[in-house]
Amino acid sequence: MTESTLYDRLGGYDGIRAVVDVFYEKLQDDEELGPFFEDADLEKLRETQTDFLCEAAGGPETYDAEPVREAHLHVPFSPSHIQRAIELLYETLDEFDVSDGDADKIVEAIAAYEDELLASPSNDE
Repeated sequence: MTESTLYDRLGGYDGIRAVVDVFYEKLQDDEELGPFFEDADLEKLRETQTDFLCEAAGGPETYDAEPVREAHLHVPFSPSHIQRAIELLYETLDEFDVSDGDADKIVEAIAAYEDELLASPSNDE
C-alpha cells in the first residue's frame, strides 16, 4: 500500500480550501490581526493561500501569484503578528483533526517565508 501524501491526508484541494476558509475567518475575527484584512480582497487571498498550501503539500496546484515579499510589503506585520497567525493556524488545523506532524509541516512551509512577510519598503535591498 502506498503512503498517502500530505496533500491527500489534508483532503486534496477541497480539504485544504476548507482549512483556509476557516483560518481566514479566524484571522478576520481576531482583534489583533483583523484590521489587516479590512480592505483586502479576501477571495483572492483565500485562493492564493489555498494554491500555496496545495503546492507545499505536494498537490498539483501551483502558487503563481505575486511573490510573497512583494505581496506583503504594504502590510506592517510584526513578529508577534506572525506568531498570532501561527497560533490561529494550529487551532484551525486541530479543528480539522490534522495530526500534529502534518500541522507542523504546514506551519513550517509558511514559516519559511517569515522574512518576506516581515519585509518593509524601508528594508528594501
